[in-house]
Amino acid sequence: MFTRFQAGLRRHFKLAAAGVLLACALPLVAQAQKKYDPGASDTEIKIGSLSPYSGPASAYGTAGKAMAAYFDRLNAAGGIKGRKINFLALDDAYNPAKSVEQTRKLVEQDEVLLMFASLGTAQNMAVQRYLTAKKIPQLFVNTGATRFGDPKNFPWTMGWQPTYQAEARAYAQHILATKPNARIAVLMQNDDFGKDFMKGFTDALGDKAKTQIVQHLTYEVTDPTIDSQMVTFKSSGADVFFNISTPKFAAQAIRKAAELGWKPTHYLVSVSQSLSSVLKPAGLDNATGVISSTYLLAPSDPAAKGVKEVAEYVAVMKQYYPAGDPEDTLNVLGYSVAATLAQVLRQAGDNLTRENIMKQAASLNFTPPGLYPGIEVKTGPDDFYPIEKKVLQRFNGKDYEAFGGLYGG
Repeated sequence: MFTRFQAGLRRHFKLAAAGVLLACALPLVAQAQKKYDPGASDTEIKIGSLSPYSGPASAYGTAGKAMAAYFDRLNAAGGIKGRKINFLALDDAYNPAKSVEQTRKLVEQDEVLLMFASLGTAQNMAVQRYLTAKKIPQLFVNTGATRFGDPKNFPWTMGWQPTYQAEARAYAQHILATKPNARIAVLMQNDDFGKDFMKGFTDALGDKAKTQIVQHLTYEVTDPTIDSQMVTFKSSGADVFFNISTPKFAAQAIRKAAELGWKPTHYLVSVSQSLSSVLKPAGLDNATGVISSTYLLAPSDPAAKGVKEVAEYVAVMKQYYPAGDPEDTLNVLGYSVAATLAQVLRQAGDNLTRENIMKQAASLNFTPPGLYPGIEVKTGPDDFYPIEKKVLQRFNGKDYEAFGGLYGG
């Protein structure tokens, strides 16, 4: 039987041991504490985004609605670690001045955690320095401008889709391989979006650019039509047409070329490849033979057959965005980029600070639903270009058909 002294000694050691265990556990408790910046809490994550739901580029607005559909489905399933996504999507009408106004509202009044997938080159440029100064993530901007992959100068900004220069190089390489003596006409939107494409195209053509590009005309996004440019192109004798335009003008160009009886080999930038927003308004027969490129997998593509994620995408669109066309690649884009953000937020865990959001965005090795087979999202601290591969495709009058191998990467 223990003496009173022995019993007291045992109690002393037990208390001492408990104290040691508690002291050891305190750092772990501190480590496990949740960290939040404005826009994040135990129950929600506020995400800001801008799209042109009105104005001359309103066809792009459907991508924002597809993002909302993804987040609605995610929230219905419980959100991310119990936190619902509060997706605050505003209209900037494709007007950079409006982009500044709406971004400031989202940051200063709504206090979003980050800006996500806002659309347009000039529009994102207009707010880039402001967001950088505020140290607010400008994540997965919805433009392929090369300048949005510069972690040294803009560590708070990251693109998502392949760059416009890389896409243009793919078209130029295909022209050089298939029509080495081509006479090329170029229609270009007169802004940084158009200039980025033009640089990649001329760089890839090299010395041949001076002789092969026989006509290069621009338009302003506020112009009513590009009919006069199309008439000039036909008169130039060009047999290849590189169409660097946004949806409204892309549809006009396809339709006008048919009216004029001009039948060049037509390369159309991927931002305007949409069946529902561009090819159908232009006339599917008129668009037959158009060559574009993609990194996205539309449900009708033969490569999508039997892919579980594609079926899930179609089901989500049907339930949460029934007015949207699942075949529209703008909707595939919206859904896929939203899934990429969800992955970043999952990786961030309970450390929902802006700094950690950018850290996680810069450490992705992930294949979101909606990407073409063989294409993935990969980033690193010095690599802010998440997607770097594309495949060429040709419109057959009903659907796009991919051909050749992957470009880029």
